[in-house]
Amino acid sequence: MSLVKLSIKGISYSQTQNGAYALILNEVDGERKLPIVIGAFEAQSIAIALEKEIKPPRPLTHDLFKNFAERFDIVVKQVIIHKLVDGVFYSSLICERDKIEEIIDARTSDAIALALRFNAPIFTYKNILDKAGIYLKSNTVETDQGSQEIDDVLSNPETFGHEEESNQSGDVYAKHSLQELNELLDQAVSQEDYEKAAKIRDEISKR
Repeated sequence: MSLVKLSIKGISYSQTQNGAYALILNEVDGERKLPIVIGAFEAQSIAIALEKEIKPPRPLTHDLFKNFAERFDIVVKQVIIHKLVDGVFYSSLICERDKIEEIIDARTSDAIALALRFNAPIFTYKNILDKAGIYLKSNTVETDQGSQEIDDVLSNPETFGHEEESNQSGDVYAKHSLQELNELLDQAVSQEDYEKAAKIRDEISKR
């Protein structure tokens, strides 16, 4: 079975599953998207890894795993999403130590959070992408069974959090000066409120 390389398109809040997020993976050499529902903690961990400017004052669980692995010369070489059963994705970490390769089972959300920290590529098998991959065009999804309305969970894949909350926060932060925003960003990071920190960072980027 041939492997297909994936990149991370973004994270959106799931309006169909309370407290869950949708991680959107993109086919590197194609147009299909692979949406995966993940928990809030894993979404936060992935978002922080994507946001290079945000540095947690204490290591998160996935940061701790990376530090632990590096201390013992273990490197995550790649992640493979290898199975899809009843809507659940199964993944493997391909690790290496002393030129010996080991395969470790992992939840897909954990595997991707670690792949980001190790700069490891993410792959899936072509048959999984054929089965679960979708084409996003305006408000419709094209699948093998034809077109259908897309779920709200995919409506804004670049947003981490409620769209309404994000807009409200943007209006609030727009009133602050750049210096005040940087102070608020440092405060949010020190309090480990990373979702708030991401919104403040977005406002700073607009300036």
